[in-house]
Amino acid sequence: MATSTLHSSNFHHSFRENPRLNHVATVIPNFSSPKSISLTTPSSLTLSHTFKRTTLKEAFQSLMTLFLTYPFSFQFSHPEAFSMVLELCGSEKAVLQGQQVHAFLVKICGLYGSVFLGTKLVHMYGKCGFFSDAEKVFDRMPDRTVFTWNAMLGAYVSSGKHVKALELYREMRVLGVEPDAFTFPCVLKACGALTDRDFGDEIHGFALKCGFGTSVFVCNALIAMYAKCGDLDGARTLFRNMEDKDDPVSWNSLISAHVSEGRSLEALSLYRRMQEVGVASNTYTFVAALQACENPFFVKLGREIHAVILKANHYSDVFVANALIAMYSKCGKMEDAERVFKNMHFKDNISWNTLLSGLVQNDLYTDALNHFRGMQNSGKKPDQVSVLSMIAASGRSGNLLNGMEVHAYAIRNGMDSDIQIGNTLIDMYAKCSYVKYMNRAFESVPEKDLISWTTIIAGYSQNECHLEALNLFRKVQLEGVNADPMMIGSILLACSGLKSKNLIKEIHGYVLKSGLADILLENAIVNVYGEVGHIDYARRVFESIEPKDIVSWTSMITCCIRNGLAIEALEIFYSLNETNIQPDSIALISALSAAASLSSLNKGKEIHGFLIRKDFVLEGAIASSLVDMYACCGTVENSIKIFNSVKNRDIILWTSMISASGMHGRGNEAINLFKKMIDENVVPDHITFLALLHACSHSGLIAEGKKFFDVMKHEYLLEPWQEHYACLVDLLGRSNSLEEAYEFVRNMPVPPSSEVWCSLLGACRIHSNKELGELAAKNLLQSDMDNSGNYVLISNIFAVDGRWNDVEEVRLRMKGSGLKKKPGCSWIEAENKIHTFMARDKSHPKSDEIYLKLAQITKLLEEKGGYRAQTKFVFHNVSEEEKTQMLYRHSERLALSYGLLVTPNGTPIRITKNLRICDDCHTFFKIASEICQRPLVVRDANRFHHFERGLCSCRDFW
Repeated sequence: MATSTLHSSNFHHSFRENPRLNHVATVIPNFSSPKSISLTTPSSLTLSHTFKRTTLKEAFQSLMTLFLTYPFSFQFSHPEAFSMVLELCGSEKAVLQGQQVHAFLVKICGLYGSVFLGTKLVHMYGKCGFFSDAEKVFDRMPDRTVFTWNAMLGAYVSSGKHVKALELYREMRVLGVEPDAFTFPCVLKACGALTDRDFGDEIHGFALKCGFGTSVFVCNALIAMYAKCGDLDGARTLFRNMEDKDDPVSWNSLISAHVSEGRSLEALSLYRRMQEVGVASNTYTFVAALQACENPFFVKLGREIHAVILKANHYSDVFVANALIAMYSKCGKMEDAERVFKNMHFKDNISWNTLLSGLVQNDLYTDALNHFRGMQNSGKKPDQVSVLSMIAASGRSGNLLNGMEVHAYAIRNGMDSDIQIGNTLIDMYAKCSYVKYMNRAFESVPEKDLISWTTIIAGYSQNECHLEALNLFRKVQLEGVNADPMMIGSILLACSGLKSKNLIKEIHGYVLKSGLADILLENAIVNVYGEVGHIDYARRVFESIEPKDIVSWTSMITCCIRNGLAIEALEIFYSLNETNIQPDSIALISALSAAASLSSLNKGKEIHGFLIRKDFVLEGAIASSLVDMYACCGTVENSIKIFNSVKNRDIILWTSMISASGMHGRGNEAINLFKKMIDENVVPDHITFLALLHACSHSGLIAEGKKFFDVMKHEYLLEPWQEHYACLVDLLGRSNSLEEAYEFVRNMPVPPSSEVWCSLLGACRIHSNKELGELAAKNLLQSDMDNSGNYVLISNIFAVDGRWNDVEEVRLRMKGSGLKKKPGCSWIEAENKIHTFMARDKSHPKSDEIYLKLAQITKLLEEKGGYRAQTKFVFHNVSEEEKTQMLYRHSERLALSYGLLVTPNGTPIRITKNLRICDDCHTFFKIASEICQRPLVVRDANRFHHFERGLCSCRDFW
C-alpha cells in the first residue's frame, strides 16, 4: 500500500506541473487510507462507463480509486482502464501524466509482458510528439502485434520522421509482419511527405495484393499520396475507380489535393459535385472548399459556401470559422473577416493570428495593432505567429515605436532568439530607417541563416549605407554562405547608389560564374546598368535574356528614358507590341514618359488609344502620366479633360495638373487648382508646392509665390528643399528684386546649393547686375564644378560685357574638368516621325529645302515684321556678320522651317528644344506666328511658349 500511496502522490503532483490541466485543478482526494478494500473487480462494461466522456483529471481520480479499492487484482485483470487513461493523455498531449502511468505500470504491473499496454504507450508517446520515448518502449517489447508496428509508424509520421517510418515499414516486411488496413495509410502519408512516388507505387501494388484495394482508408491515403507527389491525374483516376464514394474523406482528400496544387476551379467543381451526389460535408470539406476560394475571383463562391455553413450549423466550428476569416482576408474583404471573428463563440490562437495576418496583408496596420492588444486583453497569449505579424505591420507602416514595443514583448517572452522573429525584426528596423537597431537585431540572431544575411544587406542598401552593404557581402563570402538572387539584387542596389560601373561589372561577373542568373536578376542587371549610364551593357544583357518577360522590356525602356534616349525607348516599346507579351500599366506609363520627353503628341495619342482599347482604368498613375504627357506635348486642354474625367484624384494627379498649368504660363489656374485640392481635403506635399512655386515664377506672380512659400513652411510644416529656395530666388530675380533675392539667399537656414546660385546668376544676367553677378558666379563655381551648364552661364555673362579673356579662361577650366557644352538641339514631330536638328545642321535629307525656306521666311520677317538680328545674344568673339549667320542657323529655326515645309497651312507647329530659347529666336518666333498666321508652340528647358498673332504666352518673362 505504501507503493500505491507513493504513486497516488506522483499522479497528484503531475497535475500541478502540467499547465494544460490547470483548468480542472480541484483538490484530488487523498487515497492513502481507503475506507474499504474489495476483492471483486469491476466488469469491463462498468469500466467503460466510468472512463467514457471524462476529463483526464477525472480519469486519474477514477483509476486511483479503482486501484486502491482492488489492489490485488485490478492491474492484472483490467488493462482497459490504463489503456483508456493513456488514450486521454495522448489526445490531450499530456505527456507528463502519460509518463506517470508508464512508471506505475513498469514498477507495479510488469509492463513489458503486456503487448496491449506496450502498444498503447507507443501510441500515447507518438500522439504527444515524443517519438524517441515511443522508440524506447517499442524496442523493449519482446512481442509485438501489427497494432504495435502501426503505433510506431504513426509516431514517426506525426513527428515528421518520414524516412524513419519507411525504414520501419521495410523492417516490418522483412520480419514477415502482415500489414493491415491501418498500416498502409501511415506509410503512404510518409511517401507523400517525401514526394517519393516510386515507393508509393510499390506500396499501392502491395496493398492491392493484400486485398486492401477497396479499403476506403487505403484509397483515401493513396489519393492524398498521389496528389502530394504532383500526380493529380492518378489521384482522380483512383477516385473514379472507387466503388464506395459515400465517404466524405475521399472527396476531402481530392478537393484538398487540387487546392494545394493551386487548381481552385477544379477543387470547387469537385465540391459542387459532392453536394450533387448527396455526400454530407464535414469540417474538413468546408475548410478545403474555403481554401479554394482564397482569391478575389472566387469571393462570390466563398460567400455561397458561407451560407451553406450557416444552414448546416457548422458556424460554431472553430476550424471552419478560421477558414472563413482566412478566405475573406485573402479576398480583401476585411469587414466580412472581422464580422466572422466577432461572432465566434470560441477563439483560439489561430483565429487571432489569421485575423492579424489578414489585416497586415491588407495594409490595415492600425487595426492590426488594436486587435493585437485585444488579444492580450482577452487572456490569449500572443505566440510567435502573432508577434511576427505585428513586427511586419510596424515595419510596413514605418511605426518604429510600435515595433520596439513588440520587440520588447518578444524579449520578455523569450522569443527574440527565434530566427524568424530575429529576421523580421531586422527588416522592421530597416523599413523604419533605424539602422543602428537593425544592426543590433542582426547581431542578436544566434545562428544566422541566408535570410538573415540577405535582410541585413537589403536594409543597408535601402538606407543608402552602400559601403556597409558591400562589406557585409564580402563577409558573407568569407563565412561560406551561398548568396542567392535576392541578396545579389540588394548588392546591385548598393552598387547603383555608389554609381560604380566597375563594381556592377564585378557583381555581374560573379552572377555568371555562380550560375545565379535567373530572369529576375537579369532584369535587375539591365536596370542597374541603365542607372549608371552604361546603356550599351544594359542593351547587351537585355538582348541575351531568353525568354524575355514584361519586366525585361520595361527595364530596357526605362533605361533608355533615364539616359535621354526617348526615341529608342519608343522603338523598344513598339518592338514589344510585336511580341506575344501584353504591355502592362508600368510599360505603358514608361512609354507615355518617352512620348512626353519627345513632345510626341501622335505617339502619346496612340498609347492613350491602346489604353482605352485594352480597358485599362484611367486612374491613378496612368491618369497622372496622361495629364503629364499631354501637357508636355503642348495640349494642356487634353490634360484638363483627363483630369476632369477622374473621380478619385490623388495627390499625384493634382500635382501633375498644377505643374501642367504652370509650365504653360497659367499661374492663376494653377493657384485655383491648389485651392480646390485643399477644399477636397487632399494634403499637399513638397512636390505639390514646388509645382505651385514654378507656376508662380513662370507667370510672374511674385506676391502669390512668396505667400505659398510661407504657407508651406508655417501651415504645413514642410521644410523647404533646395529646389524650393531656388524657385523663390528665380521668382524674385526675374522681377528685378535682386537685392531681396540676395538677402533671401544669405539668410537661408542651410548652405545654398548650386541651383540657388544659378537662379540668382541667371537673374543678374537678365538685369545686367554685374557686381552681384560676379558674387553669384564665384559661389556657383565653388558649389558645383561638375555641371557644364554653370560654366556656360558664367561664360555668357562675361561675353555680354566683352570680357573675352575671362570667357576663354572659363572655357579652359571647363575643358580641364573634362566637361563639354551641351549642344543645342531641337526636334519636331511630322509625318509620323521625330525629326531632330542641331545648330547649323545639314544632315537632314531635305536640308537644301529647309535652308531655302529659312532664308525666305527670314527675309519675309525682316520686310513685313521689322525683324532685326540681335547679335548681342551671340556669346562668341566673332564678327557681326558671323554672329548674324549663327543666329539664323539656330536649331529651333531649322525645325520651324521644316514644319512650314511639310505641314498644312494654318495648323499648329510644335517644336521642342533641349536648352532655353534665346531672346533673338523668341522675337523671331513671335513675328513668325503673326506673318505666317500659325500657332507656334515651343517647349524649351524652362517652360512652354505659345506664340500666336505676334505675342507669346510667357509675356516675355521666362
